[in-house]
Amino acid sequence: MKNSLIFILLIIFSSCKNGEKKEENVVERVPTSEERAKYAELKTEAWNLYENQEYLASARRYSEAFAALGNKGNTNDRYNAACSWALANQIDSSFVQLFRIAEKGNYSNYGHITTDGDLNALHSDKRWNEVLNLVKSNKEKAEENLDKPLIAILDTIYQEDQGLRRQISEVEEKYGRDSDEMKAHWKTINEKDSINLIKIQKILDEKGWLGQDIIGGQGNTTLFLVIQHSPIEIQQKYLPMMRDAVKKNNAHPSSLALLEDRVALRTGKRQIYGSQIGRNQETGEFYVSPIENPEKVDERRAEVGLGTLQEYISNWNMTWDVEKHKEMTDKLEAEKK
Repeated sequence: MKNSLIFILLIIFSSCKNGEKKEENVVERVPTSEERAKYAELKTEAWNLYENQEYLASARRYSEAFAALGNKGNTNDRYNAACSWALANQIDSSFVQLFRIAEKGNYSNYGHITTDGDLNALHSDKRWNEVLNLVKSNKEKAEENLDKPLIAILDTIYQEDQGLRRQISEVEEKYGRDSDEMKAHWKTINEKDSINLIKIQKILDEKGWLGQDIIGGQGNTTLFLVIQHSPIEIQQKYLPMMRDAVKKNNAHPSSLALLEDRVALRTGKRQIYGSQIGRNQETGEFYVSPIENPEKVDERRAEVGLGTLQEYISNWNMTWDVEKHKEMTDKLEAEKK
């Protein structure tokens, strides 16, 4: 099972009327903000049901989510739906989702689908090999133009960027938030960040913001992560480049949203998507940094493929309360003045 964008398609319909063949260009209706928010809400419920091992209920909730968008849904969510259907022993329904993402969504994660135990119930069905052949073909097509030497460089940068950050909680829990060990760990992170930033800037300045068709999904994410962890002047320099990359499908809207939020806060503005979490230096308590128009934050998050704010902040054991957030924002901004 693996957990993130909705595809708007241009469809050409052919119809016959009075013996004449007429071709029309019809653009599918773009889902409203409310529909996208509903989709995000339902898929979150579906995922929670999966984690509670209520697989049939999970699968049905995914179907409700897709229906909320006119039978649209992103590839990862359809894959997750297939897993829930399979675990509920609804084999046909599982294959419906897998064939859809293999044929129309270009699902290409061959390594994952062939080792995912959630789909074991499908292995004896003749359709299983058909799905695998489609996924393998998608993988080969996706990788034919990859810059593998560059991917190797980016993989090392990714491991350094994320590996050290994964150890933060462990170091803090063992030695304390203000300990010498914690300060030394952050010093190591900052040193690695500086070295990696030089490498990433060279790539961006020489090659632009490369898409996953050239450097793969993780390599593409690495470009974002290093810029996200860079000084504000660097973030401001490459923010326009990333905006352009999103327009060209070379970067994820959800990643851009995080960078937009970080730049906004660091330049004295309020964030837009609620991605940035603050921490009270005295109490150690976490809080959501000030948001512009917080009543509409979930609608904006849905537009860029992010889940609800409550789902996000639950990682810090917080509960989203708009009124309390507005009160806290007023207090924080008054203190800055």
